[in-house]
Amino acid sequence: MQNTFQVIIRAFYLVNGEAMTNEILLGVNIDHIATVRQARGTPYPDPVQAAMEAEEAGADGITLHMREDLRHIQARDVRLIKAVLQTRMNLELAVTEAMLDFAEEIKPEHACLVPEKREELTTEGGLDVIGHYQSVANAVKRLKTIGSEVSLFIDPDMKQIEAAAAVGAPVIEIHTGCYADATNPTERAHELQRIIEATKYAASLNLIVNAGHGLNYHNVKPIAAIKELHELNIGHAIIARALFSGLKDAVRHMRQLMLEARNYA
Repeated sequence: MQNTFQVIIRAFYLVNGEAMTNEILLGVNIDHIATVRQARGTPYPDPVQAAMEAEEAGADGITLHMREDLRHIQARDVRLIKAVLQTRMNLELAVTEAMLDFAEEIKPEHACLVPEKREELTTEGGLDVIGHYQSVANAVKRLKTIGSEVSLFIDPDMKQIEAAAAVGAPVIEIHTGCYADATNPTERAHELQRIIEATKYAASLNLIVNAGHGLNYHNVKPIAAIKELHELNIGHAIIARALFSGLKDAVRHMRQLMLEARNYA
């Protein structure tokens, strides 16, 4: 079921005679709603409510990462959100037996395999598909069997992209962290070019290409302007903005910036 905002956006494309391939989707990551909850061990704020509000504001999907240490998202959250979503769930998970077993129970529409270290504050880099080729290939096969569209969260590296295609993943998500963390314009331009080249190369291999990590209201437009990108997954910046403007306005504003970048680049 499409919400009103999504219908209006699609009507905009039709009225202006533009192909729907020019659209870029927004997946809203709600992990940090759960981070606030877990900080005090309260039942609030509820990620389920956040998922519903993000959808109402125009999110094309909801992304959540259930880490093995359960530092934010809990199994309860995943089950309830899966039951109420009107769009789709993108479940991020590590390549471990426990997480794959859980995914087989939940059967998310989308499953994104990510690297995971207990000591990290947030995901520090892309999945090393080359170094863990067989385990990643087995995980992709298991997730495909339950009907999930599988993506691999990887760095903008041509060899990793080739490995992602080789293990049978139909989708990749380019790690944009180095771009987001760049400390000067020259470094940022270099990282942006890496992402552009990686995205175009992946698209030439018939992979669907998403991107995310560290994107915010100030740096999202150059990424959203890359025509081959299908979807951006953004969380921390949206949740931070929501503290001051409310979640719905925060989602709408990010969506607006992405559409402006895509249509006027």
